[in-house]
Amino acid sequence: MPQTTPITLATWRTPGVIATAFRTVPDFIPTKRIAAAPAAPSDLPEGPAADFAAFDVALAPDRHFDLPALLAATATDAFLVVQHGRIVHETYGNGLDAATPHILMSMSKAVTGLVASRLAEAGTLDLEAPVAALVPGIAETSWRGATLRHLLDMRAGAALDAATLAAYAAATGWEALPAGAPPADLARFFADMAPLPGSHGGAFKYDSANTDLLGLALERATGKSYAELVSEHLWQPMGAAHDAFVTVDGRGAARCSGGVCATARDVARLGQLVLDAGRRGPRQSVPARVIDDLWTGGDAGAWSAGQFGASFGAMGLGTTRYRNGWYIVDGPPRLLFAMGIHGQNLFVVPDHGLVIVKLSSLVTPIDPPAIMLAHRAVTEIARLLSP
Repeated sequence: MPQTTPITLATWRTPGVIATAFRTVPDFIPTKRIAAAPAAPSDLPEGPAADFAAFDVALAPDRHFDLPALLAATATDAFLVVQHGRIVHETYGNGLDAATPHILMSMSKAVTGLVASRLAEAGTLDLEAPVAALVPGIAETSWRGATLRHLLDMRAGAALDAATLAAYAAATGWEALPAGAPPADLARFFADMAPLPGSHGGAFKYDSANTDLLGLALERATGKSYAELVSEHLWQPMGAAHDAFVTVDGRGAARCSGGVCATARDVARLGQLVLDAGRRGPRQSVPARVIDDLWTGGDAGAWSAGQFGASFGAMGLGTTRYRNGWYIVDGPPRLLFAMGIHGQNLFVVPDHGLVIVKLSSLVTPIDPPAIMLAHRAVTEIARLLSP
């Protein structure tokens, strides 16, 4: 059906618009380009097609889904399965194709986490340093005393009341602003935040503002834009085939908590890089220690006592940790994943050699049945595709 409703900041996440909006973000939100590799991209060949005829996932005793039904029920725009470095299944819908970037929402945090870890590994960044050393304007806010590590692992205890959350939303550049309002400005939001009390290093507490503050710190530590950092430290080394984009506020600061837009195949390349411990073919493109830290880092106690502990436990995911924007499940199956609202997922299943990408345009930002279906689909694919 042709797109009839104009795509604006007021409409872009509404029914009938969202699928088109999620693949055309640069048309209505300012972005910066994340340059792909100037030479040949990393190889992502097609292998023999996987046989999913026996795929069967149940949401309830009387609600079973084969793979096409599951993808349709969860507004899937792209579904890509890579096993042992080869594409064994690839499906697109709702107008998306293999060459068009799609917004990743909070999967962007996993990108940001890898870049921060690379900078730390290179000695450019001290993750145990206080954020205020790089962003002095937050010294008297709820982030006083928080370290970069606290931001990365969502263990900062900044207090955001309803008014502060509304100000943050306005600062991101994703919301329609009243006529005459100042431009969206993340740096000003952080500097103007009221000095509410906050304590850090405790239970997991998810807050996207942590990652946007981290992005400001990365830019100030390096003198480079977030888009430049992602290109230099991740997108080019991993051999991305297409440029990505990141949304920016009115003054050019990146929404690195959710604004990265990339093709499904390049997201799969990112997952493959993680699966291969940072190697791209014969080259070590990302230090192995950066990837190893994802698998071994994070605090299971902080997770279980935190915001999502009970709900993830109810899904039967087992022992879970959060590290550098990634979720780690000790299994079975052993699993590393990134996720974002409206149904964005990247799964890495090492014991089965699997990378699974699911990009979606669910109207409901957080849809528990859809989240459960995505995770059960991964378990079912792992069952059907033996190592």
